[in-house]
Amino acid sequence: MSPVVVGVDLGTGGARAVALAADGAVKLWMYEAFEGAASWPAGRADPAAWLDGLGRLLARVNDAGLPVAAVAVGGQSPTTVPLPEDHGTDAVGFAATCRHPAGNGMARTEHHLAQLEFLSHELGRPLAGGQIWDWALRCLGAGDIQGLWPGEEAIPGYGERVEVGTVIGHCDGSLGLAAGTPLVSASNDAYMSFWAGGLGTHRRGHDPGGRTGGLGVAVAAAERPAEMMAFFSPVAGIEVVGGATNGHGQLLEWWSAVSGRPIEELLSLAAGVPPGAGGLVVLPYHDGERSPRWEPRLRGEMHGLAFDTGVAEIARAVLEAAAYGLRHIHEDLQAGGVDMDVMCCGGSPALSRLWCSIKASVLEVAVDVPERPEQLSAHGCALAGGSALGWWDPIGAETMDSWPLAAMTRIEPSPDDAYRVGYERFVALGDAAAARLDAPV
Repeated sequence: MSPVVVGVDLGTGGARAVALAADGAVKLWMYEAFEGAASWPAGRADPAAWLDGLGRLLARVNDAGLPVAAVAVGGQSPTTVPLPEDHGTDAVGFAATCRHPAGNGMARTEHHLAQLEFLSHELGRPLAGGQIWDWALRCLGAGDIQGLWPGEEAIPGYGERVEVGTVIGHCDGSLGLAAGTPLVSASNDAYMSFWAGGLGTHRRGHDPGGRTGGLGVAVAAAERPAEMMAFFSPVAGIEVVGGATNGHGQLLEWWSAVSGRPIEELLSLAAGVPPGAGGLVVLPYHDGERSPRWEPRLRGEMHGLAFDTGVAEIARAVLEAAAYGLRHIHEDLQAGGVDMDVMCCGGSPALSRLWCSIKASVLEVAVDVPERPEQLSAHGCALAGGSALGWWDPIGAETMDSWPLAAMTRIEPSPDDAYRVGYERFVALGDAAAARLDAPV
């Protein structure tokens, strides 16, 4: 049996993994839900459940008889695991996840440190902190490290900086993984999905999906406007600009909980509503907003409610709201001279062809949908594992040619005036909501 690298993405409600062979063949797709996740307080998670989920994934690889050449782990961010002051691997209480209000609206490093401050205050003593994937690798036998995408700022006190695709230790036999197995650093789910989604081509965009979301667009480094913040793409000479949003997949989860309808039913109902959702516009600012507004005080709103507005119209408006949020970022980029030809959609939201089609039509660009969009981040982690072994080029390669990227299906846009009108209302209503925050009472 050919050896595989196992890429793991530790998410909000479960862990996803892919086993990838050196020839790029996917040998196994896996998902394990975290026990008890439904009962966790908002923005909190039990690290013991994360570790249990990781162990069940590795057991499935063993059961399949696949020899493991390396394991690479990434996950949600910013999420802080509270650790003893000596940086031991036994987590101290519940972690603070990216959904927790501590640090909301701050830059990544400050967000982590605000989470750690909250956790230390909660327990009444100073704590050390770790990113979720670093802590998981330590539990397998790695040292005190923090895995970062190239160019990312190190978080003070979170461990020694290592970049994605570095062998940072070998397994000590924990969780049933063979002792001596190389352990490889990865990074947050968005960056890893960018890699697997091919975000190394000029004017290619990426929507990582997930519970929050955002948009990144690849641009030749020499052509990036100087005033735009950027991060490295997997390919040399290409940078990525864009921003994150606060409301995406979580919007549909919210409406499912409020309406009492399963997500699958809501998607089916939304498919029967024409573009524009009957004039209903949702501002998806339930937890504030990041790009391009950067205003944590905003809250969600609905505009255009009528007596004939029903569950279906609201479901459709929620899908369109996420697409409008992506277009808002895109138009902000276009104003600075950055355009996009095609956008890859990842994460669980991309399991809905309807939602992907809405995004394509609202942004008026073609959309690429991976074969397993919810596994895109795990696929990126597997690329990190294989590159660490020399199977494929490391990050910073001249081209994407050596990487076995995710297989894609393309959806062409169907522009509609109802979307154009809806988007203009979305921006105007958001501007008005932001203006009210500082208006005299």
